[in-house]
Parts: sequence; C-alpha cells; structure tokens
Amino acid sequence: MTLKKDSISKKKAGSKNSNEPRLVGSIVEEMLQGWNRNTDLAVDLKTVLRSDTSMKTGKEYLGVLRRDQEAEIEDFRCRDAHYTFVEVLRPTAGKRNPHVFRGKFITITRRDDGTLRLNFRPVEMKRGFNVELYALGVSNELMWALEGLVGEL
Repeated sequence: MTLKKDSISKKKAGSKNSNEPRLVGSIVEEMLQGWNRNTDLAVDLKTVLRSDTSMKTGKEYLGVLRRDQEAEIEDFRCRDAHYTFVEVLRPTAGKRNPHVFRGKFITITRRDDGTLRLNFRPVEMKRGFNVELYALGVSNELMWALEGLVGEL
C-alpha cells in the first residue's frame, strides 16, 4: 500500500496534547524522523524461515536482515547486493519462555530462540520417598513430552 503525502496530511488523528486533533501526516513524519530510507535494486535475497516454506504476500516476518556481500559487475557498472533474512520466533503475548509441557515431575519451556529447556519441579523428599519411582516418573514424562514435541519440529 503506497501512502501519498497529500492524502495523509489531510486526515485528522490524535494529538500531542490530550485533546488537540493532529493531522495523520504529522504523526507519520514524526515517526519517520531519524530513519534512513534507501532502495536497493537488483538484489539477491536468501530467506531462512521458521513459519513458512516461502514468504507469503502481505505477511510480516520478524527477523534479522544481513547484507552478505556486494559484487561489482563491470559490464553494467552496477553493484549486485546479496542479503540473508533469518526469521526469529515471535515472542508470545506477554509471556516469556512459555511452557510446552507441564507434568508432575518436569516442565519444558521454549526459549525466544526456539530451543527447549527442561526444568525439574520441586521435590519433597519425605519419609518413604522412593528414588526409583521418582526416576521412573521423570523418565516417563520426559519420553511423553519429547514424543509430543517431535511432531512440532
């Protein structure tokens, strides 16, 4: 969607002060201050995505864009830029490291970079605590959790 400056600046929007109307154009201009805008033509872009096999039109992806190299082509007197985009997992709504498995003995959380972390739940070693039954319970939960998560990979 291309925004024309004339159409933006004529629309009313919020204000710097609590009750004063402002033009949308002034808000957009304020947001873009300090940003350097460039257009690179004829680039090669390699994408490494987690959510899709190839980028979908109109979908926004969270990630890191890196300029890999630049090769000058003498015949055309232009430069050919190479970029790599690596998608990262979106943070979950307000929760850091969400639980992907919650059992009696262990929990498994997923970190922001997608790796899994195993956590032991608190253990009360009272009289009659059976180490073998505890280890068997942990082993079973670990097997169930990983079996369920392998299908997600």
